[in-house]
Amino acid sequence: MNLISLQNQLDNLSFGILLLTMLIYWVGAAFPNIPFLPNLGTTGMAVANLCMATLLSARWIEAGYFPLSNLYESLFFLAWGITTMHLFAESISRSALVGVVTAPVAMAITAFAALKLPDDMQASAPLVPALKSNWLMMHVSVMMLSYATLMVGSVLAIAFLFVTRGQEIELRGSSFGGSGYRLTSSLATQNISPLTAVEPITSSNGGTTAVLALPTMAATATLTPQRLSLADTLDNISYRIIGLGFPLLTIGIIAGGVWANEAWGSYWSWDPKETWALILWLVFAAYLHSRITKGWQGRKPAILASVGFVVVWICYLGVNLLGKGLHSYGWFL
Repeated sequence: MNLISLQNQLDNLSFGILLLTMLIYWVGAAFPNIPFLPNLGTTGMAVANLCMATLLSARWIEAGYFPLSNLYESLFFLAWGITTMHLFAESISRSALVGVVTAPVAMAITAFAALKLPDDMQASAPLVPALKSNWLMMHVSVMMLSYATLMVGSVLAIAFLFVTRGQEIELRGSSFGGSGYRLTSSLATQNISPLTAVEPITSSNGGTTAVLALPTMAATATLTPQRLSLADTLDNISYRIIGLGFPLLTIGIIAGGVWANEAWGSYWSWDPKETWALILWLVFAAYLHSRITKGWQGRKPAILASVGFVVVWICYLGVNLLGKGLHSYGWFL
């Protein structure tokens, strides 16, 4: 079997399946009454996950090392991690709408890796001396899984902001362990009863009749019960997924420090990648602190998670494209 040819077929197949799966999820969101689309979308993500796992396994056998040494390999490992976390998030939320936001991210990553990267960057190459270590599997794989997990959690938080745009919502069930949600409205905040004003009306025969009148107030936009339920689900699942990704990030950073000491004689050298990994850790530490200790719910932590989504991409890809450091080998610069 030609493993190189198999890899070329699998990367294009993964992209095609994810593109089709993304369209299935979007059509399912637009037409929720079609019963078979959610299961079809889940099947598509599972098949794409299997294709990418097979691709990485073939690369491992063909190259003789764990396939995380260049951009092509890491992008497919990242996409594999995102589809894995998607299947986990979908199973615990029981909502096919998770795929509406996760499938496009995974599809875009595979499209860039399979269609945009030049052939020489897709080909396997001998490892540089610094990567010839068992820490390659331990450190890099855990970091990539943490990136994938945090991306899924963050993109669900972005979806929450989209669903609740312009609304102030106080949720329960994500940090406090309760259930339900409350939409803050002008009636609730001003303690005004809907039927309070009494107005006398004079009849034609000289008598008067007392009637209840509604108070005058500005119209307040509200969310439908379905969107409130969706927002509650997105907030809860985002919190749980980020809560899983943060320990992975912590373990990956610690493993990287041990490997750095073994390879370069220092646990921390303030390399751009290390600096941004620390910034990423602080962002999501602040997110979890705000939810667990401060009791933040809804939009505030979702905005913080959205910032984390950007920082993940800077840490993963940006520092390798825009700056040089100890982690830039095998990439663009």
